[in-house]
Amino acid sequence: MKPDSPCLENMLCFPLYAASRKVINYYTPLLKPFGLTYTQYLVLIVLWETDGLTIGELCRKLYLDSGTITPMIKKMEKEGLVERHRCEQDERSVRVSLTDKGKDLEEKLIEVPGKVAVQLHIDPQDALQMYQTLYTILN
Repeated sequence: MKPDSPCLENMLCFPLYAASRKVINYYTPLLKPFGLTYTQYLVLIVLWETDGLTIGELCRKLYLDSGTITPMIKKMEKEGLVERHRCEQDERSVRVSLTDKGKDLEEKLIEVPGKVAVQLHIDPQDALQMYQTLYTILN
């Protein structure tokens, strides 16, 4: 191997990728009883914060594209968690709103982040620093 060629242990992207997968794997068994994927859970969190967002707004908040969000929203609608409505001001835009079933999940899933945090075994100060660094990368 050439000294200047990429080496897995020298690539920042790899531990970010592997850590992300590991954290998501902690969420999976906690969300499975509710029939949710991790990404669906993120959609619910965003809508619990601000209900009635457009698909475009959801895409921006979750750093996803509409090709990923739209089929997921359709599946969540089929499961009775959300409803889609065309915007009156711009019929090209679609708003997503929580149903009562989607709203009720907030209380049932309130403890999930804390349970995952316990499994991570990270000092709160280190977690805060990591959070700030990751958002620096995202922004």
